[in-house]
Amino acid sequence: MRAVYLMFDTLNRRHLECYGGTTVKTPNFNRLAERSVSFDNHYVGSLPCMPARREMHSGRYNFLHRSWGPLEPFDNSFVRMLGEQTDTYTHLVTDHAHYWEDGGLTYHPRYDSYELVRGQAADQWKGVVEPPAKRWEEKYHPSQFNMERRHKNRLDMLNRDQATSYDQFPAVKTMTAGLEFLETNKGADNWFLHIETFDPHEPFIAPDHVKELYATEYEGRILDFPNYGPVRETPEEVREINANYEATLAHCDIQLGRILDFFDEHDLWKDTALIVSTDHGFLLGEHELWGKLIMPFYNEIAHIPLMIHHPDHASQAGERRSTLTQTIDLMPTILDMFGIEKPKEVQGHSLLPVLAEDPGLHGLREAGLFGQHGSSINVTDGRYVYLRYPPDMKAPTLYQYTIMPTHIKSMFSVEELQDATLAPPFNFTKGVPVLKVPSTEKSPVYHRHGIGVQILCKTQLFDLEKDPYQLKAIDDPEIEGRMRRLMVDLMLDTDAPQELYDRFDLRETLEKVRSAQAAPDLA
Repeated sequence: MRAVYLMFDTLNRRHLECYGGTTVKTPNFNRLAERSVSFDNHYVGSLPCMPARREMHSGRYNFLHRSWGPLEPFDNSFVRMLGEQTDTYTHLVTDHAHYWEDGGLTYHPRYDSYELVRGQAADQWKGVVEPPAKRWEEKYHPSQFNMERRHKNRLDMLNRDQATSYDQFPAVKTMTAGLEFLETNKGADNWFLHIETFDPHEPFIAPDHVKELYATEYEGRILDFPNYGPVRETPEEVREINANYEATLAHCDIQLGRILDFFDEHDLWKDTALIVSTDHGFLLGEHELWGKLIMPFYNEIAHIPLMIHHPDHASQAGERRSTLTQTIDLMPTILDMFGIEKPKEVQGHSLLPVLAEDPGLHGLREAGLFGQHGSSINVTDGRYVYLRYPPDMKAPTLYQYTIMPTHIKSMFSVEELQDATLAPPFNFTKGVPVLKVPSTEKSPVYHRHGIGVQILCKTQLFDLEKDPYQLKAIDDPEIEGRMRRLMVDLMLDTDAPQELYDRFDLRETLEKVRSAQAAPDLA
């Protein structure tokens, strides 16, 4: 068996033509859709970047226990399992700089080999003690000019100075490296190739010949790196930021086309699976907001694309599936492709049976859980989306459970670890006790994407059938009660920390669910 997993970061579903988008020309995503089965109700699980990748490796939610962090020793990484159980060769090509930060360092070593493409976004790459501050200040919009030594904007400006030609763009280099692996190994069997580019994640940068196709009337300094939070820009500036995202997505489409051309040229369609997806979306002014992480997880963030080609299901090419699926399903699907049974800790489902036939919206699950540690807990059944916040966002009732105490760009602080205790094992830690660390202002992430920066913390229920853009929340106690029960069911299945039921005022619902589970079957 051979498989390619191609991942674009921050790939907004609603901008793809094959998902109804009209603002960007994406002919190669259309080509892929014609060769694949497309999933119409695919959702995130744990957010953002590395929590999503932990799900991809392990097949289970992690945001209830942990914020951004590495794979834990007790996690079931499908990459490691491929090598250990089937002698499948695994290779990673990526320009995603989070893999070589403190909070991502256990992911890429699971592969047999990995090629890390440098210079993308805020990658801490080139050593320049005195960068050209005056030139940068004249070049970049004030909202994204920053000269703090390790600030993401300063790093980004420095990295852009390195990409002086088309072939030096990180996404181009990443696809070139992926194609090199395909060329070298097109005659071999038993391999898994993971190609991953940070594009179209912000900053929204595209080559000039692509960007000019999405030009606006804006004449100011470079503006393509929006700050997370409420929209404060002028309509002209908002359009410019959106156009830069659109150009970056169009550039991703071109890079996807290079992979599809190779599949066509060497007829890999007959013996090689291809999966294309993302980790999350992004708010581009919808709901008057930019970004993710600090605001409610509307569908622009949570509802994501997924397309799968499998040689055994070539006759289903071009079909669509209504089944409710999630990021946690990728791991068991890939294991199934290579004939490996999923471990008992895995919560996801193999999607291979869904490729053969659509079992309907609830064919795999009645509902899916999603969210981010330190924010809301959210659930969808495909029709309704329920975003639930705690009554007191800053109540001292949130903890991190880990034996790998690193945050996104730092280790846990000594001060926060001084308050840690040892907690008993959870049902997925394989008998391993874990540190229980309070999430307080002592944590470096508290004011980064944790409790301290959350905005618009209001519980809301949406009917996607009547309100697909989630413009007006509904008030329906019966439906909200059912969604709370679904939420608690999934929290129990995940072995959620007990304090979360009190933090989110779910204790009464928990007791009802437990009573229903304990009641004898009278049918």
